[in-house]
Amino acid sequence: MRLLCLSNGHGEDTIAIRILQALQRKSDCKIEALPIVGEGHAYRNANIPVIGSVKAMPSGGFIYMDNKQLVRDIQGGLLKLTLEQIKAIKNWAKDDGLILAVGDIVPMLFAWISGAPFAFVATAKSEYYLRDEKGWLPRQSWWDDRLERSTGCIFQPWDRWLMKRPQCKAVFPRDRFTAQILKRFDVPAFDLGNPMMDGLEWSGSETFDGLTVALIPGSRPPECFANWELMLQAIDNLSDLKQPMQFLSAIAPGIDLDQLHTLLVRYRWRSTDSNTYVNGYGENQTTLKLMPGRFAECIQRSEIAIAMAGTATEQFIGLGKPAFIIPGAGPQFTPAFAEAQTRLLGASVTLVPHPAQMSRAVRSLLENPDRIQMIAENGRRRMGEPGAAERISDCLIDILHTL
Repeated sequence: MRLLCLSNGHGEDTIAIRILQALQRKSDCKIEALPIVGEGHAYRNANIPVIGSVKAMPSGGFIYMDNKQLVRDIQGGLLKLTLEQIKAIKNWAKDDGLILAVGDIVPMLFAWISGAPFAFVATAKSEYYLRDEKGWLPRQSWWDDRLERSTGCIFQPWDRWLMKRPQCKAVFPRDRFTAQILKRFDVPAFDLGNPMMDGLEWSGSETFDGLTVALIPGSRPPECFANWELMLQAIDNLSDLKQPMQFLSAIAPGIDLDQLHTLLVRYRWRSTDSNTYVNGYGENQTTLKLMPGRFAECIQRSEIAIAMAGTATEQFIGLGKPAFIIPGAGPQFTPAFAEAQTRLLGASVTLVPHPAQMSRAVRSLLENPDRIQMIAENGRRRMGEPGAAERISDCLIDILHTL
């Protein structure tokens, strides 16, 4: 048995690896990968061979958010890279095997072009962007509202056309609501859960007598540094909550801690030991800890989050916890992205237009226990229960045995 995984982004790579590792544990399938975006460090770290050409582009994969980013990527060799990747996929597909596309229409399109059978893990789209169980959501753009409602599904007709090709053996949407809608269009959709919620266990028992806040600035430099500064401005305004607080931030691999340190010093944080900072004096002292590579611990220990990220924010929400999001300059966490995230995650996220408004938003939530309970139920419903990677890998094994 052979399987080639195609993915297009850091978060997508991580989701793919969870499924592939589950597959490795229970089969002798030969697994390879081709990350369409980025250089594939996550795959190599997981000992999954990477085929074909890979290259980091200026946009970090967010060309759909800004035409200028597309121009920069083309200047950086995007077209040449794309042709080389398609050639590598076609060469791989000359022998029997299954392609697993993880992300959006791009890896699914590449899988279809190969001629090989494929399965699709649809991480990028959810019906919750358009509607919830009560009905359609209002949109800022009249055109977007009319266009998306007219097709009756978050996946456009060309998406669904690819999903309904005989080559497509299975589609794994990110939530039950989306799976139900896709089945109405005769798409082979399986409701097996969202792999984003796997691998987030933490068995520690540290406690804190106060409010613990996760800071999630995103994983791509230089944007994460601009996001970090906005977060420092926001937490400057939380002192009037008049309760003990600590801030935890699981910094993504590859982020320069020295740049974070420089910003912390600028906002009057003092280093006490490795990656630990304090602000204030005596009983009013507040602690901030940088926790590289300790994301699961960070989000499990925190009660709320200030977040400017995609996948990481969704994972926090999936634990049943509330997040406060601040629009940034992008290329990822723009005002448009933040607005879309409020539709995707519903009551679990609060959009705070400006850092100075953070204190009021947090206080409003903490004073409303009924809202906190509703958020807990909403997050778990939208993100699903852990174990999806195991369930999807079982389905892939069944498909591989039929090829």
